[in-house]
Amino acid sequence: MQAEINIGMLGHVDHGKTTLTSALTGKWTDTHSEEIKRGISIRLGYADFKVFRCPKCGKFSMSEECSCGGKGELLRKISIIDAPGHETLMTAVIAASNILDGALFLIAANEQCPQPQTIEHLIVLQSMGVKSVIVVQTKIDLVTKEKAIENYRQIKAFLKGTVVETAPIIPVSAHYHLNLDELVKRIEMTIKTPERDESAKLRIYISRSFDVNRPGAEMKKLKGGVLGGSIIQGVLKKGEKIEIRPGVVKKAGGAPIPILSEAQSIMEESESLDAARPGGLIAIGTTLDPSLTKSDALVGSMVGRPGEMPDALSSIKVKYEMLKRTDLEIAPLRDGEPIVVNVHTATGVGVINGLAKGIVTVVLKKPMVAEKGGRVALSKRVGQRWRLAAWGMVV
Repeated sequence: MQAEINIGMLGHVDHGKTTLTSALTGKWTDTHSEEIKRGISIRLGYADFKVFRCPKCGKFSMSEECSCGGKGELLRKISIIDAPGHETLMTAVIAASNILDGALFLIAANEQCPQPQTIEHLIVLQSMGVKSVIVVQTKIDLVTKEKAIENYRQIKAFLKGTVVETAPIIPVSAHYHLNLDELVKRIEMTIKTPERDESAKLRIYISRSFDVNRPGAEMKKLKGGVLGGSIIQGVLKKGEKIEIRPGVVKKAGGAPIPILSEAQSIMEESESLDAARPGGLIAIGTTLDPSLTKSDALVGSMVGRPGEMPDALSSIKVKYEMLKRTDLEIAPLRDGEPIVVNVHTATGVGVINGLAKGIVTVVLKKPMVAEKGGRVALSKRVGQRWRLAAWGMVV
């Protein structure tokens, strides 16, 4: 079974996103040495879990074996995307939001609500159109009942007037697996599987890329580079030819050249697939030189069939709206200022070269692929940091 939807874990740094991901999926997604050393998520983490419902007692869980002694019926499989919470990694969060069908918005009970990135992640949810949201009140095992109730009231006040004002708030303790059955039930009730267009042209957004070969591997045993991401529309079959854009630049200052390859294998975690459909996260084993895919080098690329791909753009036009932020004052966009552009899973830097009737033209430092109607986030420099300032659509 392939996962049907992608659910993001969003929230302030150290509010329990990776711990809750582990409690739901059994996988600890912080695997890189720097993440382990610093104790925070830096890259997007991925893990899957299955949803079961026991026909005997009606309880939802992540296991076929029910605590009542009954046997659960498998309902669907879900992919979790564990996004970084630290403010300097917000572009990773924005990139992740473009492949989400819903989100778990984590707020810790042992801290005042809201925290700085709690505000920023809510802005991402609102601006990028993620509407199916469940608020998870974490770390309830660290506070008294009275403190948990006080924190709950703070959460309700914080969410008032936002797109997630009516979202359910589920208290959990991920360490002790308390109330996870209720959380899984709410996921099943709240975050539905959307209708997918499998007959449309293939579009895959790449959010990770790897070299899976170990140092010192023999030449004859080398494996091609691996692309990780999510199918947005269409179907990918094992053995199909694929095209990756914008591609690689062979000469400094030159235009990128699209890359042609083949989907030699399709994996979802440890399961091999003959074909992959929209929903969930997949890994595609290719014929690419692994040096092209190592260290997330192809993140932000778009994959499709040869001859069906849009051209890479050196400038992008966006019909935009400025965000109404309560945490800081953001000046309007102005001609000539540098700006960070996020579209699907791509992050690029550019300079504004024209503002007219709510449309901004951005000349990009490096070409990127963006189709009309695609959601875009625009971040501008405020002090020493890039802050989310506006959102819009490619025109």
